[in-house]
Amino acid sequence: MTTPAHGHAADSDWRLPSRGRVGMFSLILAESAIFVIFVVAYVYNIGRSTFGPQPRQVLELPILNTIFLLSSSGTILMAERALVKRAMAAFIAWWALTIALGAIFLLGTAQEWHKLITKDGLTISTNLFGTTFYSLVGLHASHVIVGLVMLSAVLVFTLLGALKPEHTEKVEVLALYWHFVDWVWVVVFSVVYVIGR
Repeated sequence: MTTPAHGHAADSDWRLPSRGRVGMFSLILAESAIFVIFVVAYVYNIGRSTFGPQPRQVLELPILNTIFLLSSSGTILMAERALVKRAMAAFIAWWALTIALGAIFLLGTAQEWHKLITKDGLTISTNLFGTTFYSLVGLHASHVIVGLVMLSAVLVFTLLGALKPEHTEKVEVLALYWHFVDWVWVVVFSVVYVIGR
């Protein structure tokens, strides 16, 4: 019995996914589980603080900060496309802009925390809201920091001439992590600043 030609062609076109992609998707899956735990803890404890500042009293919608971070998913996508086209100057520009947007987001988070701590008196030990807020938002901020370190390393390698267009897949794998960090913020923003307020 012979196999139809089109079935054989489909089998020969299939390839194992790269180890980098499998590794990154595994990391994203594990990190997603951690975020789910923190989000559930935050949601479960909404309104349970009996003293100290409450979310509606101290939290402001970080709209501009959110725009900066979510825009960085677009800039990193443009950087990936530039690398595929071997337009290294454009890649560097888009990649650097991605780093700048992520850094601005972190600066905005730091300013928010400074206000919450010094003006509003909300610390991680003030009440249950403070504990869950700083834990969840801090977990996300730590992921942004890790992403910025990795993105900055790629930029340095590029400026030194070590990154070549043939490294496109490695750059795409790193970009998956950055997209994950960006879109986790959508969940954190929705839970903390919309639902939790």
